[in-house]
Amino acid sequence: MIEHFAPDPDASYSPAVRAGGWLFISGQASTDPETGAFIPGTFEEEFMRSVENLRRVLAQAGGREDQIVKIAAFVRDEASLPRYNELYRETFKHPRPARTTSSMGFDFLQVELECVAYVGDEVPVSET
Repeated sequence: MIEHFAPDPDASYSPAVRAGGWLFISGQASTDPETGAFIPGTFEEEFMRSVENLRRVLAQAGGREDQIVKIAAFVRDEASLPRYNELYRETFKHPRPARTTSSMGFDFLQVELECVAYVGDEVPVSET
């Protein structure tokens, strides 16, 4: 069974999709969860807002942070990678999920995070 979690039927993507026991969370950035408007800030502020949004969508789709098996991160500037690694270690505790980090071409966005979680049959999920 595949379930889509989309708060806005006019959105161009689903924030989360559950396929069997797998939960796929779309890229989360430094945006206002109510309006979707981008909120600029320091690298640290944008990272933490992205994490908060990732956690929110994960919870809304019936997942938990300890079920994340893979995180993909997109970081704008190579110079931000040392700080990104520090923030990542502080935020995602051991044992950490598998991770891929890539650069991205958006000038306005410093970081974006997406994840895959394995929720198995533990979590009853209904469309929200």
